[in-house]
Amino acid sequence: MKLPKELYNGCIIFIGIGLYFMSMEALGLTNLFYLRLLNILFVFYGTNRTLKSNFAEGKIVFVTNAVSALLTSLIGVFLSIVGLVAYSFAKGGDSYVKTLSETLLFGGNPSVMTYSISIFFEGIVSAVIVSFILMLYWDTRYASDKH
Repeated sequence: MKLPKELYNGCIIFIGIGLYFMSMEALGLTNLFYLRLLNILFVFYGTNRTLKSNFAEGKIVFVTNAVSALLTSLIGVFLSIVGLVAYSFAKGGDSYVKTLSETLLFGGNPSVMTYSISIFFEGIVSAVIVSFILMLYWDTRYASDKH
């Protein structure tokens, strides 16, 4: 059975983000919040793979590709948040979350769930932005095919 490309590329996003953050932790770089911004590159990569595949298959309808791109990035974000929750509880729960970047969104002592929900909303916003940017890129590349 072949997985849908959105699920497959969403899993690629999840694996990339997971490996990135685990390597940051192994190198002791988790306190550098600006390095966390680079995880957007994995979302770009996975979403771009989906759109590239769609256009290679001749699918050039804007709405269909937009839904496919957004679904890919949201799957990656959702799986990453599930992984974050599981990893946080495995590392000590709320006490582990307190060791994470204090400059993110919180002014107090967030719980695992509060931290994860905030990251989830941030991930949804980034998924929408990435999908929109890539749709603009791919739509202009194939604009001549539509007219």
